[in-house]
Amino acid sequence: MRIQELHQSLADIGARPCHIGRINRAWLQGLPLDAGTRHQKSEDYFPLSVRNGLPPIAARLDSLARIHSRHPAADGSLRLLVELADGQMVESVLLPSDGLCVSSQVGCAVGCTFCMTGKTGLLRQVSSAEIAAQVVLARRIRQVKKVVFMGMGEPAHNLDNVLEAINWLGTDGGIGHKNLVFSTVGDPRVFERLPQQRVKPALALSLHTTRADLREQLLPRAPRMSPAELVELGEAYARGIGYPIQYQWTLLAGINDGQDEMDAIVRLLKGKLGVLNLIPYNSLEADSFQRPAGERIDAMKRYLHNNGVLTKVRDSAGQDIEGGCGQLRARAAHMIDASRLQKRNNGRLPGSQA
Repeated sequence: MRIQELHQSLADIGARPCHIGRINRAWLQGLPLDAGTRHQKSEDYFPLSVRNGLPPIAARLDSLARIHSRHPAADGSLRLLVELADGQMVESVLLPSDGLCVSSQVGCAVGCTFCMTGKTGLLRQVSSAEIAAQVVLARRIRQVKKVVFMGMGEPAHNLDNVLEAINWLGTDGGIGHKNLVFSTVGDPRVFERLPQQRVKPALALSLHTTRADLREQLLPRAPRMSPAELVELGEAYARGIGYPIQYQWTLLAGINDGQDEMDAIVRLLKGKLGVLNLIPYNSLEADSFQRPAGERIDAMKRYLHNNGVLTKVRDSAGQDIEGGCGQLRARAAHMIDASRLQKRNNGRLPGSQA
């Protein structure tokens, strides 16, 4: 389901735009569709045809996504394995300080070498209503004031659905525009369309290196845009909306943590309206990457900050439950395989032969 399909379903049962707006706001807050307000009961506001027609629409919305399992972390994060209506799985992560990381695709086609999500490629897009449903499920657990599109998938490859969801969350969802964060490896369409949106989200640009050749190795199917081109486009967007861009830099020991990279970062980002987020690598199974030592990370932050680049170290939340940056998808793939195996075994008696 896409958002316009929901609105058409509501119009078909006699809902006027004012009714649709209230229903939108109720659902996006995790409330029943016919929730009243403090000053007005639903039966005094919605026409009879709308009240009678809401239950099947509510059932359809509930079927969009359900929480398959919850995995709490020591830092207050909560990884949610979310099952979509067709049995595919995505993961979203409730973060400390009222944030939520959502998925925009089942899998990912970019294939970043340090990210688990792309290991199995792209399986399908996530619809705008399925994206919103992840927020709804999370809000039924606890408050969500910030939504970051940093889960499974590349938002630029599902641009129509992601922008629909962002506009919906930034209006009826009640989330501040700068608290909606669109994360991307970079795509010309992003820089064309984001400035045209009613809701203009903050932008997080995955940079990871200043070297075009190394970036092609690390992000093998990202658009062939140089880091300098990406920063130029990011700077223009940041100046246009008036709040900083976030440059993401996954720290890989011996690969992008050298002094040459630090000096190139200073040349590239000094004076820009942005912040560099150094993200120590989160280890995956059977990989060859390592995060730099803590002393090295601290030295890099000091060096960059002292040379005019606002720098923060973002140690991913939820690492102990493998909910950190680059760690999503492994459980989803495992759960899908287990679910398929269980379906194949349905009807067999214990110990029976195939």
